[in-house]
Amino acid sequence: MQDNTRYLLGEKLFGDDFTIEEIEKWYRDEKEGYADLGAGDKSSYQYSYHALNRFHGFKYIRHRKFKNVLGLGSAYGDEFLPIINNIERLTIIDPSDSFKLDKVHGVPCTYVKPAIDGKLPFAEGAFDLVVCLGVLHHIPNVSTVMNELYRCLSYGGALLVREPIISMGDWSRPRPGLTKRERGIPLDIFRDIVKNVGFEIKNESLCIFPLIPRLYQRFGVPAFNSSFAVYVDAFLSQLFRWNIRYNATRLIHKFRPVSVYYVLLKNNEHL
Repeated sequence: MQDNTRYLLGEKLFGDDFTIEEIEKWYRDEKEGYADLGAGDKSSYQYSYHALNRFHGFKYIRHRKFKNVLGLGSAYGDEFLPIINNIERLTIIDPSDSFKLDKVHGVPCTYVKPAIDGKLPFAEGAFDLVVCLGVLHHIPNVSTVMNELYRCLSYGGALLVREPIISMGDWSRPRPGLTKRERGIPLDIFRDIVKNVGFEIKNESLCIFPLIPRLYQRFGVPAFNSSFAVYVDAFLSQLFRWNIRYNATRLIHKFRPVSVYYVLLKNNEHL
């Protein structure tokens, strides 16, 4: 059995150095993972992060128009609603057939299946905006995919990415409410990936303080569709940033933000 100690401690990113055979097994496990958790039923599906995305991401690009936009793992494309009037054409990469639509809120949309090796079937600089929210932690070879997102982004373009930065528990065992393979990306490793790929960091913010969604859950309300909840969450996430750790072993360790939100730019100065 594989020793996951260094991965669970956040010293290495599990999956990032997998062979193609190991990636194929991961892909099969995750292909319908999100849909199987309930998202595949559009009649009951609700996107729950609009206010969070506006606060940490879209406000930095809200005055721009985008000819070609790529959504990695964007399901029905609902995450684009706050800027949908600024988008001319949308492409969504998703392994599941459960989400396929011809248009997303009136915008023409093309769905593409991901390649198992992480390579994207697009020309260099094909998109002026890429959005990848809560997806990379479902993918083994994160470094490869981030390099591909950079390649496909035009100079002057932006990438919005949000990911958990905690282990999310021991992924070698079943975890209620989670897919089989998902795991968080340690913050220091994520920062190194962003730097090594060549992105300029427009903004890095911490978010999703666990207390906030738990309080709102009692009332059956999505916390991160509330601007007030997002403001409080941002304050607490900043206040407890000193307590960030990948694997919580004591109760006090759980009082910390569990996700990072990046607005990244691809600029000519990196040529």
